[in-house]
Amino acid sequence: MLRINIVSIFPDFFSGPLSLSIPAKAAGVGQVSYALIDLRTFTHDRHRTVDDYPFGGGPGMVMKPGPFFDAVESVQAKAPIVLLSPRGARFSHAHAVRFAAGAELTLLCGHYKDVDERVAQHLATEEISLGDFVLSGGEPAALAIVDAVVRLLPGAMSDLDSARTDSFFDRGISAPSYTRPAAFRGFVVPEVLAGGDHAKVAHWRDAESLRRTRDAEARDRDAQRIREGVIAVREAGIVQEEQQLAEQQAKKARRKAAKVRVRARAQRDALADDAPNESTKE
Repeated sequence: MLRINIVSIFPDFFSGPLSLSIPAKAAGVGQVSYALIDLRTFTHDRHRTVDDYPFGGGPGMVMKPGPFFDAVESVQAKAPIVLLSPRGARFSHAHAVRFAAGAELTLLCGHYKDVDERVAQHLATEEISLGDFVLSGGEPAALAIVDAVVRLLPGAMSDLDSARTDSFFDRGISAPSYTRPAAFRGFVVPEVLAGGDHAKVAHWRDAESLRRTRDAEARDRDAQRIREGVIAVREAGIVQEEQQLAEQQAKKARRKAAKVRVRARAQRDALADDAPNESTKE
C-alpha cells in the first residue's frame, strides 16, 4: 500500500476530492491511504501562527520552518518528501510512475509569500512545480499530483489499457479522440476512424500522436528561448549592478584612504611643529 501524507494549513481542502472517483477507488481497494496533517497542530502559540515577517524586510509573509519539521517527524515520513514550489522540477508522468512504485509519499503545501528556505534545504528531499504560474497555495498542486499517482496503482482504474494509451504513458501526446455522432454541426469524424480498418486506425493514431508531440515540443522550445532571453537580460542587469557596486566600493575605499593620508600628514605636521627648533636651543 502507498501511504500519502499531505501537510497543509487547509487539510479540509482534500477531504472532498479524495473521497471521489479514482482517489477514492484506489483507497477502497487497499492500494493507498491518505494522511491529512494540519500544520497548525504543530504551532506553540494561542493564535496557531505558521508564518512570520521575512528577514531582510520586504512584502509578504514567510511560513516558519518549525511546524513543517515537527509535522513530518510526527509521522516519521521517509523520502520522497516533496515541497510544492515554483522553483521545483516540472512535474511529469515519470514522477507519477516513480511515486506510484514507492511505499510512501509526503507532500508539503506552502502558502503566503514563501516557505522558509531551511524546509527546502534540510527537510524536503525534492521540490516540484506544476508549471510557470503561481497558485494561492500548494494544495491544488498536491491534489493534481495525488490524482496522477494513484490512477497508476493496480485496481484504481477499471480499464488499465485506457491509461496506457494516455498522453505521456510510454509515448508523447496522444492522438485526437472522437465519439458519436459522426457528424456534429457540420464537423465530421476523420474517415479513417469510421472505416473499420484497425491497421489504418493504428497508423493514423501513431502519426497524429507524433505530430502533436512535435508541435508541443516546438512550442516548448519557443517558450524556453523566450525564458532564456529574459534570464539573459536579468543576468546582464545583475552584472551591471555588481560592477556599479564594485566601483562605488572602490571610490569609497579611495576616499577613506585619502582621509587616512590627510590625517597622517596632519599628525606629522603637528609633530613637526611641536619639535624643538634649533635656533631656540641654548
